[in-house]
Amino acid sequence: MIVLALLAAAAAHERYDAVEAARAAPLLAEAIRFATVEGNGAAQAAQKEWLLRTAAELGLEARDAGKVTEIELPGPAGAPVVGLIVHGDVQPVDEKAWTVPPFEGVIREGKVWGRGAADDKGPLVQALLALSALKSAGPPRTHTVRLLVGSDEESDNTDVREYLEAHPPPDLSLVLDAMFPVVIGEKAWDGLTVTAAPAERAADRPWTVVSVEAGISPSIVPDRARLVLRWRSGEPGWSELVQRLVAKTPPSGTRLEITGRGDELEILAYGRAAHGGINLEIGRNALVALARAVDGELPWGGPADLIALAKLFGEDLHGAPLGLPQDRWGGYSVNVATLGTHTSLAPAEDGQLTLVVNLRRPPPVTAAQAKERLARLVADFAAQRGARLRTGGYFEDEPLVIDPDAKLVRHLRAAYRHATGRNDPPVILGGGTYAKRLPRSVAFGMWFPGAPYPGHDNDEQIPVADLHRGTHVLIEALLDLACSPPLQDPLKP
Repeated sequence: MIVLALLAAAAAHERYDAVEAARAAPLLAEAIRFATVEGNGAAQAAQKEWLLRTAAELGLEARDAGKVTEIELPGPAGAPVVGLIVHGDVQPVDEKAWTVPPFEGVIREGKVWGRGAADDKGPLVQALLALSALKSAGPPRTHTVRLLVGSDEESDNTDVREYLEAHPPPDLSLVLDAMFPVVIGEKAWDGLTVTAAPAERAADRPWTVVSVEAGISPSIVPDRARLVLRWRSGEPGWSELVQRLVAKTPPSGTRLEITGRGDELEILAYGRAAHGGINLEIGRNALVALARAVDGELPWGGPADLIALAKLFGEDLHGAPLGLPQDRWGGYSVNVATLGTHTSLAPAEDGQLTLVVNLRRPPPVTAAQAKERLARLVADFAAQRGARLRTGGYFEDEPLVIDPDAKLVRHLRAAYRHATGRNDPPVILGGGTYAKRLPRSVAFGMWFPGAPYPGHDNDEQIPVADLHRGTHVLIEALLDLACSPPLQDPLKP
């Protein structure tokens, strides 16, 4: 029996290489072509139809479960369920910053390019094809494997909560939305908003602020920031200001463009987008670069206050100068994310000017403690400047802590070692996944350590070789978890 099981396990990998692998890149390109950003209901509906149709073509069962789509490889009647969890929605894009069309699913240079290639449509395709290979060539299953595809993980994050109101959760779940070999800690997601009236308190400069805008999402490091000034009266004389601005050295990886158009001066800062939680270190924050460049140059008022606050929060990626705790999980991760007159985190403030700072919070600080600490910090800052600032935002998340010796963690690390020959350590994640929303779940891949994570970045892409490699890791995990006796108390040692 052991020999037969080993042969069947090998056959599942061989089936993937012989049949499913050829489908991987084209199928991912198809998925990318659905522009499933927040608010695009037509794209969400079209993708759901595509999911149901594709699952049927692969011989899998599929069901519309509202904001979640269920795709299933059945086991014996009444069998326990292994869940695979992904999200089909994606972050917004600034198409001008991409060198490829973000929603065309371009395949070239051995990679698939487009929004969602890594986060999270690549893992979606990997899960579909792993199930197909297991169905066609795997050993007998002791579990049902159920793929759940969510639809608003990148925005309201209500899909799994609503799903669980009407459906039982899997007996254990793998969230395919992070890093290999397995994630044992996820920081909390906090979104601080600080709002000010766009008016000035003093005309203490010969110019006024016309507009300021930066960033497209709290979870993306802003790669572009724009400030427009207007000369108050008389003949414009921008030369001294321009000389002061160009004399400042911008932060590494950022640059300024300064353009005068009569009585207006446009100051553009450029950086590099990146995931605000997983890959913050490779980002180059254009808003912080702009704030440092114009420090002390703006008339006293709301725009100057918020830009100065952006500079303060942008002094360190981990918030050490702000007094934020640094003793667990590498400290905070701080992304000075957006500045403008509209934000989903403070819709009641639309028309006012709002700064959004996304902070990934380690334990043991609670959401209530974080909110109070940050509000006090902003209040002290406002008092020093005589500013009138309002704080708000999202503080409803808590960190997720997984025992590194949990049975499920040990099984997943063993599957990863068997498939790759690598013994990489478990991961602490700056981002948050569905593992916080589902019981008995951990984040498991599908990105490999050693390469920068491209999710939320411009020109998001995934190597086709990594699509295949990650699918083999997933197949190995399912051969263990779905074809063996159930793990009792999977998150306990």
